[in-house]
Amino acid sequence: TAQGQFVNFSRLLDFNNQKMPFASAMVGRSFRNEIAPRQGLIRVREFTMAEVEHYVDPKNKDHPRFDEVAHIELPLLPSSVQLEGKTTPVMMSIGDAVASGTVDNKTLGYFLARIYLYLMSVGIKHELLRFRQHLPNEMAHYAADCWDAEIKTSHGWIECVGCADRSAFDLTKHSEYTKEKLCVRETLPQPLVTQKLVCEVNSKVFGPKLKRSAKPVQGYLESLSEADLVVVQDALSKNGKATVVLSGTPADGEYEITPDMVTIETRTITENVREYTPNVIEPSFGIGRILYSLLEHSFNVRANDEQRAYFSFNPAVAPFKCLILPISGQAIFANYLQDVARRLRTGGVPARVDDAASASIGRRYARNDELGTPFAITVDFQTTDDGT
Repeated sequence: TAQGQFVNFSRLLDFNNQKMPFASAMVGRSFRNEIAPRQGLIRVREFTMAEVEHYVDPKNKDHPRFDEVAHIELPLLPSSVQLEGKTTPVMMSIGDAVASGTVDNKTLGYFLARIYLYLMSVGIKHELLRFRQHLPNEMAHYAADCWDAEIKTSHGWIECVGCADRSAFDLTKHSEYTKEKLCVRETLPQPLVTQKLVCEVNSKVFGPKLKRSAKPVQGYLESLSEADLVVVQDALSKNGKATVVLSGTPADGEYEITPDMVTIETRTITENVREYTPNVIEPSFGIGRILYSLLEHSFNVRANDEQRAYFSFNPAVAPFKCLILPISGQAIFANYLQDVARRLRTGGVPARVDDAASASIGRRYARNDELGTPFAITVDFQTTDDGT
């Protein structure tokens, strides 16, 4: 669900008319064959993921809509608090969290706030939710920052949503192995003039001397940083030769470079276009875990009667929004029931008719409470008189 989006980055950028920032999203099945199933439905080998990949300029990780959520207070558990041995979340507005450096940047903060609003809207209990920052020893080596939305259930605190700044790791790796550029080209408002140490090969000498190894050695020299090029330049100047070592390529080994093969010098570079690999902010939702947590948070029993269980679903996520039932099993109610049901369904409200004559109306209310149906319409004898 993540890598398919990165592979299609260039196409997605075209769809967005080469404009940054932009995002893609995907919902799909994920599989992990190293997982040992346990904890019921919490830890399984096959599950549904929903992931957003939000591509940003590494030099500007602001979000245009951050001000809309800056005031929202989140229960944050930063790594600094965890390292003190504490587990109580700190209530902090996301604006303050970004300003203080607790959260790395505005786009990451924006998505943390949106994750919070989403979880609240579906019915997760506020007091059973926290955002825990990864500790230094669990943070991915490429990540600039990473937070998990953890929900407390009967299995303890469970990671249900991850939100990470993955830097440019994924696009860089795909580009490295496919030899395809996965980058953004941005026209600069003013040309950028810089002095840069560059290495240029003399193909008439370089190719015949190195033969099949010429291309990988040239690629290696062109990828060197300025500091590394200075070392090669000094060796050529003092010793009349320099040795380069290739590893991880089909042409691994040591190669001798002489002054007639390359020219290393400082040149003035004028850039009209800036080329960069975007960074990625990735909110990643475990749909099954969120659903399981929601079921636990919504389940209740009546006071003094453990047999009377019910779900208190938020109407937005309840499978059936409305129950329609008659006050009794008499046939005179049939047309009214169908009329009410038709009007609700036409209005886009999923409704369920329970007209079983064998059960009392109290029992029918109770068993629809067990399904978590939030609203009920009872057709009674006054309905037959005046249609109310």
